[in-house]
This record gives sequence, C-alpha cells and structure tokens, in this order.
Amino acid sequence: MPAFQYKAIDNKTGQETKNTVNGITKEELYKMLKKNGLTPIEIQQALEVTAGAKAPVKRHRSSEEILKDLSPEQVKLIYKSNSNTHKVDKNMTAQSKKIAKNKGRGKKITTRDIIIFTQNFLLLKKADFNNIHALETVISTTENANFKSILEDILAGIESGENMYTTMEYYSSIFPVIYVNMIKVGELSGSLVNALEQAMDYLENADALTKKVKKIVMPNVIQFVGMLALLLIGTIFVIPSIQDVFDSMGSKDSLPWITKWFADFLKSATHWWFYPVILILAAIGGVIAYIRTPQGRYQWHLFKYKAPIFGPLIYAVDFSRVMKSVSLNIKNGMRVQQALEVSKNVAKNNVMLSIIESSINNCFIGKSWVEPFEESGFGSSMSTEMLKVGMQTDLPMMMDKMLEFVEADIDVILQRIMKVLPEVSYILVGTVLIFFVVVVLVPCIQLYMGGFMFSTDYMS
Repeated sequence: MPAFQYKAIDNKTGQETKNTVNGITKEELYKMLKKNGLTPIEIQQALEVTAGAKAPVKRHRSSEEILKDLSPEQVKLIYKSNSNTHKVDKNMTAQSKKIAKNKGRGKKITTRDIIIFTQNFLLLKKADFNNIHALETVISTTENANFKSILEDILAGIESGENMYTTMEYYSSIFPVIYVNMIKVGELSGSLVNALEQAMDYLENADALTKKVKKIVMPNVIQFVGMLALLLIGTIFVIPSIQDVFDSMGSKDSLPWITKWFADFLKSATHWWFYPVILILAAIGGVIAYIRTPQGRYQWHLFKYKAPIFGPLIYAVDFSRVMKSVSLNIKNGMRVQQALEVSKNVAKNNVMLSIIESSINNCFIGKSWVEPFEESGFGSSMSTEMLKVGMQTDLPMMMDKMLEFVEADIDVILQRIMKVLPEVSYILVGTVLIFFVVVVLVPCIQLYMGGFMFSTDYMS
C-alpha cells in the first residue's frame, strides 16, 4: 500500500504540520486528519516505507570504479556527452549573464508586454507556425531588452527538447502561475492554441481588474496625502512666521490654543522622532515575523477572505482563477479530480488550498467536489449551485456560464467598493481639512484682517 505525505493546519493553534503516513489509503488519511482536528492542505503519494525496515545505504562509487566496468566505446560516449554538457552550460551561463545585464539597464517587464507576446504568438500558431519559428519571429519584434532575453532563454529550452512552460516556471516573477499552468496544460494535451486563447483572456481580465482597483484607490490616497502634507507644512513653516509678525508688531493677539498645541506637538515629534519610528518599525517587524510562521500565514490568509471591504473581492478573484484552470483542464480531457490536482498550484492562499484538498478528497470518497466550496461560506451560493447543475448536465458549458457570473459578481463588488471608498476618503479628507482650517487658515485670516475679527476688545 502506498505511503502519503501530508501538510495540514491545526484548527486550534493554526500551526502547519508535515508528516508521512504508511499503510493507509488517502481517504482514510483524510478522515484521520479531520478527526484529529487538522485541516489538510496537501496530500501527495510518497514512496512506501515498511515499518521497521531500514533504507539501504548506498555507497557512492568512485569515477575510477565506474570506468573499469565500461567498454572503451562507452567511455568515449561519456566524454562526448560531458563535452556537450559543458557547451550547454557555457551557453546558459552566457544567456544568464545577458539577462542579468539587461535587467540592470532595460525596461521593466509589464503585463502589457506579456499580453502582446501572447497575442503575437497565438496569431503565429494559428498560421501553423511551429513553436521555434513562432518564437523566433516574436523575438525579432520584441523591443523590451529584458523580455527579449527571457524569450531567447525559452527558445533555447525548446531547441534543447524542453517545453515552453518548463522555462517559464523559472521566471515565476514575470509569468503568473495560472498563465504558466495554462501553457503547461495546452502543451501536454496538444491544444496550445486553445490554451493561449484562454491565457489571453486571463491576462486581459487581470489587467483590467488591476486598473479598476488602482482607479478607485489612488485618487483617494493622493488626495488624503496631499491634505496631510499641507497641514504639516503649514504648521511647521507658516505658523511660526505668523507668531513672529504678532511679536514684532507688539500685538496682544496670540495664536489659537489648538494651533499652539499642534505646533508644540510637531516640535516634540521632530525632536523625539526616533521613538515613534522605532515603535512603528518594531510593530511592523513583529507582524511580518508572525505572518511568516505557519500559524500566522494561515491566519493572515483567512483574514484576507474575511476582510470587510476587500475580502469578498480577494476570494472571488482567487476562486475565479482556480475555476478557470479547472475548466481548461476539463475541456482538455481531464477528470475533475485530476483537474483539481493540477489547478491547486494556481492558489497561493492556504485557505483556498485547504478547500481544494477537501474537494479532491470528496472525489475519492464519492461525495460532491462542490461541497467544500459551498461549506466555506466565502463565495456566492449561485456559483456553487451552477456547478452542481453542471455535474448533472454539461459541466464545461456550465462552468463557462459560472465564470461569467463570477466576473459579473467581481464587477458588482468593485462598484460597491467604489461607493464605499469615496465615503471613507471624504471623512478622512474632511477631518484633515477642518483641522487645517482651524490650525493654519484661522491664524492667517487673523493676521491679514488685523486681528479685529478675533479680538475680544472688538467683540465687546
């Protein structure tokens, strides 16, 4: 009976545990983990380890001992192979140096660069170009030096017999995980054109979503930061000048008490600035250190899905990415269980990984794979109901309709955020503006109006 390696989260402490279990099926292991209060994130088959048996100790033979057992023809083949290997290593080293050199001086690789590459590569594939010819053509028209070097590296991998996705996986900071996964499925299943079309849709939708979020957030942040900067600059530079004018004129008028208080506060803050900075940095460092622990990472991922404003949006985006990958895999002939196994690499959230692992286990024990997504309570009930209907009718077609619904749901969530964020921004900016008027503008008006508007003698 095969052994299984598992990774799970303790439901009480949130700590991540890893272990290998032998002599048990995957279904039994899943039930055992659930019974012990553990939420499985990943369960993979490992080599069987017999209880009480010791692994054989391998003695590494020297090169002289190996050569003694070989014929002269085999020795020549080995030296020839080593020579070719050194040539490849030399070329790869030169390619790596070229990429590093271009990274230092070239343009940043953007999502737009990847979209243009995918679009051009797709057009050439539809024109019956092979991968090598298509890549050579795309490279010749690529202007970004950094991206051009990476495409040349991918081309070198294809010429050496590797798949495109194999080299793309080394550039995970450039190519999104789901993008590489789509290319991988397309190459392995022989439907690269279909995979490229879906990859194009994914990139364009992701780019549009990013632009929408930036359009919502950035103006409000800039407005708030601008008002805060005006308040600080006015208090630090303008207020002392007004007080000097009062003193030089021998006026009995003085600055409002709130202006004096805020000026004294800033003066103390500039004198003892290192204390709050140290406290803030220590707090940030503590939070980051906690998030890097298994328990903290799980709690952080859970908080992302439960966050008041952005939580539903984050889950909807993650769910959409996973389901797009599952849909692509099913259309290419995979079973649901196999499609989920491949697609879980797309998810980077431990909570989503846990849901997917539970879904895979349900496939083993004959239960609905949709049930864990429904029981999580994060997503819309309509999406899970559509998946249930698809299991009884046409799953690929229903998944396409479900993804359209999820995309529309994401737009609705964004519209809600667009309504909420301005209100929050107006409250913050309004508070800062009122404080700015009281602290800075009132003394300015008092100075230029001769002080009679605020003089107690005038009022009497």
